[in-house]
Amino acid sequence: MSTEPSKQWQWENATAGAAAGFATVAVMHPLDVVRTRFQVNDGRASHLPSYKNTAHAIFTITRIEGLRGLYAGFLPGVLGSTLSWGLYFFFYERAKQRYARSREEKLSPGLHLASAAEAGALVSLFTNPVWLVKTRLQLQTPIHQTRPYSGLYDAFRTIMREEGFSALYRGIVPGLFLQVSHGAIQFTAYEELRKTIVDLKSKGSDKQHQNPDQLLNSVDYAVLGATSKVAAILLTYPFQVIRSRLQQRPGGDGIHRYMDSWHVVKETARFEGVRGFYKGITPNLLKNVPASSITFIVYENVLKLLKLARRND
Repeated sequence: MSTEPSKQWQWENATAGAAAGFATVAVMHPLDVVRTRFQVNDGRASHLPSYKNTAHAIFTITRIEGLRGLYAGFLPGVLGSTLSWGLYFFFYERAKQRYARSREEKLSPGLHLASAAEAGALVSLFTNPVWLVKTRLQLQTPIHQTRPYSGLYDAFRTIMREEGFSALYRGIVPGLFLQVSHGAIQFTAYEELRKTIVDLKSKGSDKQHQNPDQLLNSVDYAVLGATSKVAAILLTYPFQVIRSRLQQRPGGDGIHRYMDSWHVVKETARFEGVRGFYKGITPNLLKNVPASSITFIVYENVLKLLKLARRND
């Protein structure tokens, strides 16, 4: 039997995921900048700006740095998110197909979890250098003490020259934990809630044998995306803080503020307590909950369009 339809289906998933990732970043990037600046501000560094809250941060960045400040790191943000979502959906669907081959019934929550975890780990390995550059570009401010990177290419070139290739993988450990656990929690919650809503909508109606995709609308996808995202954020947010702190640019002397993940955990717990691990959670929720709704609406609808186009060929 030909594997062409299966391959085509995987690429449709990747395309839909990439489109969803781009749409999400374009709308929500300023909140991403604010979140990153809150995450790394431990109150002990003079070169980091201090903000009272999310609104004050956006107002201050706009006043001092303009639109350029609000969209700092936009190119690696778009690249990273588009790449992440595209690869994530691609690897996720491939893993699900592989697990489904030997089973007649629907995949269990455990296998959804395994598929999502596998996809998350692979995505993290591919995208860590892009996230590192994005973090550093977002943290460049008028009070920054080192020569600023002029853009994505200059950042990669400077990091390679001054710190070596291994620097591009700073933060990979919390990054792996974050991608694997966050994605696994989000997608498992999404799939299980989706099944529940489909069951509820099909019960007591004449639509029991209808394709599940036709039972759900954009509002359903928005609710599913937002709910699953909140669960994932609350459980995995500390990994984001640890990764951002590790990915900061070293000082003028070339010494990093934090040596490794355990150093970040010890210092943050000692000086800031539990609250330190949730710095920037407000802009993160404001960014990611609607963003996840946008992502899943775009993903599911692009997928429907691609399926329709394939049927018409």
